[in-house]
Amino acid sequence: MKRSAILILSLCLFFAQSIYAQKKVEKGVKQITPELMKQYVDFLASDSMKGRNTPSPELDRAADYIAKEFASLGIKKVNGTYFQNIPLCTKNLDVSGCYLKISQGDNTRDFSIKTEYTPFESTSNSSATAPLVFVGYGITAPEYNYDDYKDIDVKGKVVLLMKHEPGEKDAKSPFSGDQETKYSYVNYKLENAKKHGAVAVLLVTDPANHIILSPQGYPWPSLSKFLPQGNLAIEMCDNEAPIPFVQIGESVVKYIFGSVDSLKNIQIRMDKNYTPHSFVILKTNCQIATKLVIHDMVAKNVVGMIEGKDSKLKDEIVVIGGHYDHIGFLAKHKPGEDYIFNGADDNASGTAGVMAAAKAFSAVKGKPKRSVLFILFAGEEKGLYGSQYYCSKPLFPLNKTVAMLNMDMIGRNGNDSIQIEGESMNKDLAKIIKAENTKIGLLITPPEEDLYGRSDQYSFFKKDISAMGFTSGLHKDYHTVRDEPQTINPFKASQISRLVFRTAWVIANEKKHYSIIKKDK
Repeated sequence: MKRSAILILSLCLFFAQSIYAQKKVEKGVKQITPELMKQYVDFLASDSMKGRNTPSPELDRAADYIAKEFASLGIKKVNGTYFQNIPLCTKNLDVSGCYLKISQGDNTRDFSIKTEYTPFESTSNSSATAPLVFVGYGITAPEYNYDDYKDIDVKGKVVLLMKHEPGEKDAKSPFSGDQETKYSYVNYKLENAKKHGAVAVLLVTDPANHIILSPQGYPWPSLSKFLPQGNLAIEMCDNEAPIPFVQIGESVVKYIFGSVDSLKNIQIRMDKNYTPHSFVILKTNCQIATKLVIHDMVAKNVVGMIEGKDSKLKDEIVVIGGHYDHIGFLAKHKPGEDYIFNGADDNASGTAGVMAAAKAFSAVKGKPKRSVLFILFAGEEKGLYGSQYYCSKPLFPLNKTVAMLNMDMIGRNGNDSIQIEGESMNKDLAKIIKAENTKIGLLITPPEEDLYGRSDQYSFFKKDISAMGFTSGLHKDYHTVRDEPQTINPFKASQISRLVFRTAWVIANEKKHYSIIKKDK
């Protein structure tokens, strides 16, 4: 009898705790209302915000608005601030400060920019003078037992390498057949050369598979009379020291190797057995400089957190995120023409979803075991800048970040449908989402397009963090001036935000870690 009484008491206590925990969650859920979503979206996507371009005064206003809301909810600052500054800049080429000179013995030739060589966008504001070394494709791929840098010292040298990868058009190539892998990307080749100590990189189109060897490089406005000088791309700028990086043309190849066929034959021999053939180019030195005109600027990620209550688990982080920028407005327009890309769905709706989830967490008495970090990213429309920067300069260790839930465009396409991005790569996380969705009843539909790599969850996934995206999908008003606040379905947006809150609450109150399946080559 005594054992039975203890068992009954234990069961009663368990159910009482479960009911109490559920009541806490429901209190949070009730904070996320259509009215709240509309309030947030109407401000963020108003004409006065002029499309929240990155960077812009209007984007800064949006950041201040979000931070003020976090403060009113009691969401904590991180390192004393709600902002993480993202260094941005524009770059243009100063042609007068660029040169490429190659010496063979006593002979030196000065090559012409644009017609014989063109710097890449990722080149540096620097110069180098050093011996020239040929390093094949510039690839180090241990999984394919292939390394162009094996047994060759390129530290302090200028390296010459080819585009693409061994067996580019061979269906039986160990490099995933005739499908391109990451080793063919020019920026991979640049980073690998820097890793091995090279001081500059000359890249040439591989001649065995391509007839045209023109130095395409990057379309710098200063090299073209057809590109407006003021229309410069905004990019992330960091303090890492890059190196000169240019693409060379046929005349440079002929000067170094005697003929294009000489390089072509080297490539054919390499591809035949998938064997590297790197060597110092005898008695050949390279002088190279690329000069840039750089204009620095800043955008801001907005961050806030709920600190976990568990003494150990509070060091683990659950991220709820979405981007708050859009694409701005048309500088030239006709009188009376709508010229503002308001970005109501993309992504004032997802921003509202993150802010509403923060309000839900702040309303719950008794905080979660793990800490929850809310991030609104700038620069997503420029190329996931905000999330890439956070993942390269995280405010909390990435190995302590257990999951990332991202909301991007959650306010269109009917009342009850939702697309979950990344299910096949994040099956553990997907199970939690589906279980929590039974309490909401959204219809999970297959994505019309693979959007997983096009929003901020992907930056986290690339860092081996389980990350999934929540969206209501694309529509005809995407990236048009018609993406206005009145087109948003606040009820649907609130339902998706509720699902994210419920999912995050579960993750933040358990000890599990979530596996991922990497499919990228």
